[in-house]
Amino acid sequence: MADHPNISTESYLASPAPRAATVTRRSLLGSAGIAAGAAVLAAPPNMLGIATAAAQPVSADPRPLDAAFKRRTFEVRGVCAGNIEKIPIAPHPTNGDEARYTNKVGSDSRGLPHDQRGEVEQVAWQALHAACQSADPADFEKIPLGGTRKLVNPVGTLAVSLSGINPTQIAIPPAPALASAERGGEAVEVYWQSLLRDVPLTELRDDTSNRDVLAATEEINKLADFRGPKSGGQVTPGTLFRANALYFDPADPKGRSVTPPGVLDGPLISQFLLRDVPYASQWISAQIRTALPTSEFQTEYEEWLATQNGATPKRRIQFDATPRYITTGRDLAEYIHTGPALGWAAALILGTPGGGADPRYTGMYPPTEPASYPSNPYRKSKTQQPAGGTFGLQYVQALLATGISNSVRAAYWQKYFVHRAVRPEAYGGLAHHRLANGVSDYPLHDSFLKSEALDRSKAKYGTYLLSQTYPEAAPFHSTYPGGATSVGAVTATILKAFFDESRVIANPVQPDPADPTKLVPYNGPPLTVGGELNKLAVNFGFGRNWAGIHWRSDASASMAIGEEVGIGMLRDERMTLREPFDGFSFTRFDGSRVTI
Repeated sequence: MADHPNISTESYLASPAPRAATVTRRSLLGSAGIAAGAAVLAAPPNMLGIATAAAQPVSADPRPLDAAFKRRTFEVRGVCAGNIEKIPIAPHPTNGDEARYTNKVGSDSRGLPHDQRGEVEQVAWQALHAACQSADPADFEKIPLGGTRKLVNPVGTLAVSLSGINPTQIAIPPAPALASAERGGEAVEVYWQSLLRDVPLTELRDDTSNRDVLAATEEINKLADFRGPKSGGQVTPGTLFRANALYFDPADPKGRSVTPPGVLDGPLISQFLLRDVPYASQWISAQIRTALPTSEFQTEYEEWLATQNGATPKRRIQFDATPRYITTGRDLAEYIHTGPALGWAAALILGTPGGGADPRYTGMYPPTEPASYPSNPYRKSKTQQPAGGTFGLQYVQALLATGISNSVRAAYWQKYFVHRAVRPEAYGGLAHHRLANGVSDYPLHDSFLKSEALDRSKAKYGTYLLSQTYPEAAPFHSTYPGGATSVGAVTATILKAFFDESRVIANPVQPDPADPTKLVPYNGPPLTVGGELNKLAVNFGFGRNWAGIHWRSDASASMAIGEEVGIGMLRDERMTLREPFDGFSFTRFDGSRVTI
């Protein structure tokens, strides 16, 4: 990766102040570990032949080493809390749709009761709104639901994370407004994705001859406001449906859009999703169960309306009996349907030594060339190795698990307590009423209403509703920002902090489009660990766009959320460590370098 400015995240943050003690700061902070006292247990009387341990005198005074460790724990926790408190509450601009439309057609109301046209009952909406203003758990219990499905975890977003930043301290741009050209352009894109979800992803390349891919590229290039990646100022088949990240920018209300390093290189699917995962004496296959192309939902109006009202789906996905590698957009949508442990898998691939006789049980790099970051203190130690306490694989996996929870809290907090933006499936309902039933007061942009993508979808499905790959459509919380992408982003951020992102991945592969149960070599520009981790993050989030449940902006804004959550966690974690260590350094999604 290219060199970028190195940005420290600690310029305004405090460190624990040294204190005089019998145990010096050097002996406390510079040594490799704390000795643990062993408990001495007396043998029960019936255990003959085992000598009873002599009683040990109990001192009323703690050892200096113990007292110093306890004091340092208190000081570090206090400093971490103080540092978080110094970060101000961020601005939280909205798109104004909630106030703009009294019938709330620009806001997410799924799961509440609706009329026959799909507009929310105002009493139910006011109850939801009141709960989102008070943040009182009791108020959420007063919300009238339209069916048996429930709202997803609104009160859980108010849990206090003991590591890292608070959700109120993260800023993202407002979601695109309902009537805007940007939202219209996102609708054109997601309708094209629904039409192309069974085309092999290998066709998304600049020399493709696939007519549908070329038609989608041509139409998206004509959009008045499209923020996806481009090459030479143009959307190309090679950049089509690739990912971007969106940062808050006080100078630009729409935010700062960037293309994360590596996401335009090579196959759309990350190498970490195409390799078997070593799991001690087991392994996890990279082949997945895929959904059949006949598994399309929400294009019949009564099914769509029942879903808006919170009914349990009556139909189910039909699956292919033969597992295969992720080959199409539909495959990717199904892979991330129920939240796979993709970060756990990537950590196992990177943290497990490679070079064994059976590649299914070995990692990506041999023991003599570990993938750990060069600044890892155990790379230089002559007498110690990492383990589950710090810097070992289990330690990294524990951070990933915490990061998932913290990033979901941050993203869902924005969903409920700031934006409450409309989902693509509900937007499709507005389009259907506008064009099929002559409802003129739904202000959708002409770039979408007159699009080839919408015409093709109507010809295929018989309605203007957006096809979904999930029977239940989207979860019952608003669309913006995306929760899954925040999980992918925090995962990539943490893994880049522990593993050398500059390492080139040897022998990259891609699914054989003629037989997706097999892999074939990828021949092209080198792929790096950092680039493929970035790609892993966007596969997890943008993969849901293929399902029809998210917009591009949902995923791109959540890239910044997950990254901020990860940086905050690493900042706190850095304060706790005792190893001589220069800090965590990695490349952010905007290409800049950060050191913690």
